[in-house]
Amino acid sequence: MTLLPLGPDAFYLPGAVNSLVLANGQGGALLVDTGLDDSHARKLLRAVEGAGLRPTAILNTHSHADHHGGNALVLRRFPEVQVWAPPLEAAIIAHPLLEPLGLFGARPPRELQTKFLLAPASPARPLPGTGPLTLGGVALDLLAVPGHAAEMVAVRVGEVLYAADALFGPDALAKHPLTFCADSAAQKASAVALGDLAGVGLTLPGHGEPTADLPGLVAANLAAYEQTTRAVRAAVAEGPATVDEVLARVCAALGVTMTTAGAVVLNRAVVSAHLTELLEAHQVALTIDGQRLLFARA
Repeated sequence: MTLLPLGPDAFYLPGAVNSLVLANGQGGALLVDTGLDDSHARKLLRAVEGAGLRPTAILNTHSHADHHGGNALVLRRFPEVQVWAPPLEAAIIAHPLLEPLGLFGARPPRELQTKFLLAPASPARPLPGTGPLTLGGVALDLLAVPGHAAEMVAVRVGEVLYAADALFGPDALAKHPLTFCADSAAQKASAVALGDLAGVGLTLPGHGEPTADLPGLVAANLAAYEQTTRAVRAAVAEGPATVDEVLARVCAALGVTMTTAGAVVLNRAVVSAHLTELLEAHQVALTIDGQRLLFARA
């Protein structure tokens, strides 16, 4: 496996999650998102070393396990490397039990303590902010793109944009009609903001292939997000329902089949995010009836 070029000193390793590699011109490289596990991290390190580079720092764009699970292997081999992430995301990366705990609402059962939801801990440091920064000897521009995760960042270097999970490739959108988000309103706003960027020549999503068509990628993502909002609104219109009942209705409407506990809690979070957006838009009302939290048409 070799690194694929994106632009001057900018490369990526394709995979279920893409890893961005930014060379600093002195033999070092900033690794952006290390993948789900040791397997991806091994491929990443082999590719980096094959390019004559050595890791100088890690940047995790957000705290989902599939983006920082490879940190542990990198740090075993290069313990001097510092890990950086947005402040809230850094706290979760350092204490990864917070991810399944937040999704389940309590100490998660064994079925939610898989590598997809519970990565090994790594000592992430909070980024000092967004905008122009230098990490691992690499000058870059960090863009705040909250929504998919609470404090996610995208990375821009010259004409290359790594959108992280603010934008998904077409295949990922088709595979996951309920695109994960913690805040659906912010997710949409972040996609719009990326679409307004000038001078972007190539965009790499966190999941998918690079594209020169940033406006088209943004439009596809916004269409997917709006489809979920419409499905949630329609599910509530069928009658007052709990979050789980709304989830079941939405899955039926979108042809989604859930077979694991992880899929249920992830998709439940998506529905909850869109319910909050609709509540704040006064299109849905929240009530308590029969010892249940119900959502109904406003």
